[in-house]
Amino acid sequence: MAEFPLQQDGGYVKLMLPGPDEKPLVRTYTIRRQTADALDIDFALHGDHSSGGPAVSWAQTVKPGETITVGGPGPAKPLAPGANWYLVLGDMTALPAIAVNLEALPADAVGDAVIEIQSEADRQDLPHPDGVTLHWLINPEPGHHPQKFETFVRALPWRTGRVYAWCAAEFETMRRVRAYLRQERGLGPDQLYISSYWKQGLGEDQHRVVKRADAETAVG
Repeated sequence: MAEFPLQQDGGYVKLMLPGPDEKPLVRTYTIRRQTADALDIDFALHGDHSSGGPAVSWAQTVKPGETITVGGPGPAKPLAPGANWYLVLGDMTALPAIAVNLEALPADAVGDAVIEIQSEADRQDLPHPDGVTLHWLINPEPGHHPQKFETFVRALPWRTGRVYAWCAAEFETMRRVRAYLRQERGLGPDQLYISSYWKQGLGEDQHRVVKRADAETAVG
């Protein structure tokens, strides 16, 4: 940490987790908060240590004092300043980045934040401007039923003035929201950050391939 760059809240790191045959499994995680001697990193525990993937298994079984290699940091994706209102969208994998972005908004900011969680127990007390409404959308099966998220977003009132939208979610959910915001609402790159953080049924390496191919063919 002595050589780690300062002020990296919301950026990302590559965790080199123990894998088979002594080959590390690389997983990408957001820096929720950085202090002088530590990085806070939140894990969304889908499934249990036997069914939730290598990151879930590691997070549930790791002991204090064990070590892994960490690469990075990569840049944060902050909300653009100066918008009249903000639309912030994501699931539990995006919750750390959403939390950082909401904290960074000016006190007079207005807008809506929609966050998909697995249960009521996953709600967090997120500091945010009074003018930003938090909507907690419960989906017990992350990665399934992407239409529920899309339907909820479409039902939100579209405010007047210039919007900046930020969305990070599962791949199919992201595609649905992207079509709405780009094609129907006409948001260009200067008003929209949108990304898939994962894809149901795929590991990170396979998701990266699908994500790259999608980016090359996406319109707008």
